[in-house]
Amino acid sequence: MSKVSNTHGLELGSVSRRRFLKTSALAAGALTLPLGPALAADKPKVGLVMKSLANEFFKQMQAGAEAYAAKNKDKFDFAAVGMKDERDFAAQVDAIENFITQKYNIIVVAPADSKAMVTPIAKALKAGIKVINIDVALDEKAKKKAGVDLAFFGPDNRAGAKLAGDALGKALGKGGKVVILEGNPEADNAKQRKLGFDDSVKEYKLKLLDSKTAHWETEEANTLMTNFLTQHPDIQGVMAANDSMALGVVKAIDAAGKSGKIKVVGFDNIPAVGPLLKEGKMLATVEQYGAQMAAMGIDYGLRELAGEKFSGWVKTDVKLITA
Repeated sequence: MSKVSNTHGLELGSVSRRRFLKTSALAAGALTLPLGPALAADKPKVGLVMKSLANEFFKQMQAGAEAYAAKNKDKFDFAAVGMKDERDFAAQVDAIENFITQKYNIIVVAPADSKAMVTPIAKALKAGIKVINIDVALDEKAKKKAGVDLAFFGPDNRAGAKLAGDALGKALGKGGKVVILEGNPEADNAKQRKLGFDDSVKEYKLKLLDSKTAHWETEEANTLMTNFLTQHPDIQGVMAANDSMALGVVKAIDAAGKSGKIKVVGFDNIPAVGPLLKEGKMLATVEQYGAQMAAMGIDYGLRELAGEKFSGWVKTDVKLITA
C-alpha cells in the first residue's frame, strides 16, 4: 500500500508527492502523465463528478480533465458531470448512481457535501468501482461509520486560506477591521478555509466584524457584502473563501463607491480575478491547480485499477497569487 505524509497527524509514507507537485506547476504537466501499469484490453470507463459548473474553478477542472482524456483516449473512456449550483447535492448523488448503473470502473469525485456523499460513494465501492476523492475531503466520522477507507487527494485548505489571510493581515496591520464570507457549511474545505482565515485574524490581531456563508455563490456574496457594508461601514478588508464570492464582493464594493478602498482576498485563482488583482480591486488569491487535480485523480484511479492502493492524504500544492 502506498502512503503519504502530512502535518495533520494522518498516517503517511512515500507515495509520489514530489511527482504530484511537479506536475501541478504547469497545466501541461498533468496532461502528459504516464498511466502506470498496463491495463486490461477493454478500456476502463472513468467518470468525473464535480461541484457547480457555474463556478469558474470547476469549468477549469472539467477542461483540464477533458484535455487529459483526449490525450489518452486510447487508454480510457471519459465522462464529466457537474451540478447546477453549489447546493444541488442531489445532482451529485444521481451522478454517482448513474455511473454505478452504467458500470463505470473509476469515479473521481469532488464532494459538495462531505457527509452526504459518503453513502453513494460506499455503494460505488461495494459495486467494485475505484473511487478517488479529490478537492474536498469526505468526513472522517461518516467514512468510518460507513466502513469506507479512501485516500484524499487535495490541497491543505486551511494553510491556503492562511496564505491569503496573512497577506491581508500584513496589508492592514493590527486592528484592521475585516469580514469573512464562508463557503458551504456542509463542505470540509469551507470549514478548513474558515479556520485558516481565523488563524490569520488571531495572528495579526485583526478585528473580525462578521462572518457568514454565501454558499460559494457570486450573487449571494454580492447581497451579503452589500449588507455588511451597511452594517459595518468601516470595513477595511474581506476574506472570501472562494473567488466566485470575491467577484460578488468586488461588485458590491464598486456599487458602494469604495472601489480600491477595501482590500479583498479570495481562493482558487480563476481567470476573472487576474484583472482585479492588477487593478487593485483584489489583494490576493490562492492557486490550487484545479485542472491538474482532476487529471491527477484520473491517473491515481487508473493506478488503483491496476492494483495499487493509496491511503491517508496525498497533498496537492497551493500558492499565493498577487498582482
